[in-house]
Amino acid sequence: MLQSTLDKDRVHRLHVAVIMDGNGRWAQARGLPRTAGHREGAKAVRSVVEAAPDLGIGTLTLYAFSADNWQRPQPEVRVLMELFERFLHSERDKCIENGVLLNIIGRRDRFEPRLLRAIRRAEAATAAGRTLHLRIAVDYSARQALMDAARLYQSTEAQNADSYSELLNRAINSRPAAPDVDLLIRTSGEQRLSDFLLWECAYAELIFTDCLWPDINGQELERAVEEFHRRERRFGRVVEARELAS
Repeated sequence: MLQSTLDKDRVHRLHVAVIMDGNGRWAQARGLPRTAGHREGAKAVRSVVEAAPDLGIGTLTLYAFSADNWQRPQPEVRVLMELFERFLHSERDKCIENGVLLNIIGRRDRFEPRLLRAIRRAEAATAAGRTLHLRIAVDYSARQALMDAARLYQSTEAQNADSYSELLNRAINSRPAAPDVDLLIRTSGEQRLSDFLLWECAYAELIFTDCLWPDINGQELERAVEEFHRRERRFGRVVEARELAS
């Protein structure tokens, strides 16, 4: 794994979320079909996952396929689902070996039975992982998740932000529950959230990079984490000078 150059005293278990954008543009710039970009993007996932623990990342959430992505051309959707299933099979043993707990978040009622079985097997096989909680968002919509959690919330006794967050994690099949996002990264130069982790990103630091997802690697992730640590996070407070000096 990548050995981080960050000051180890400043590193803690971050939740980093990534909108993996630019696969299609990467391929088109090279005269290749969009599906070639998706295949190359799958390789970038491995690089980022391998780098994450040494950068102080405890939870990594990757936005792979939104609920709206079903509207894409069916051949492209089919390739994406095939790549996803292949990833579950090929990376399962590596996840076990490296202590990575793999978790697929989002809806599950629109997957083919074979893919659903692959998800369940991969999650069960990696359940003991403690080095990194890797969440891959597939058929995910933050708005849908917020509505689903709101329905569950109506029947609960403890009605507060913490209990709602727990219900939101349950609504998207996050096992275990994940903390709020510390750092959100979006590749390819686009600057929008695209219906991703809207509640969880309330106080997240945002980084938008022009780098297309297939070109992302551990070094790019490290630069983003270093930028995160340079920022002053106030959470609505006024930070006193003595706090900044400490």
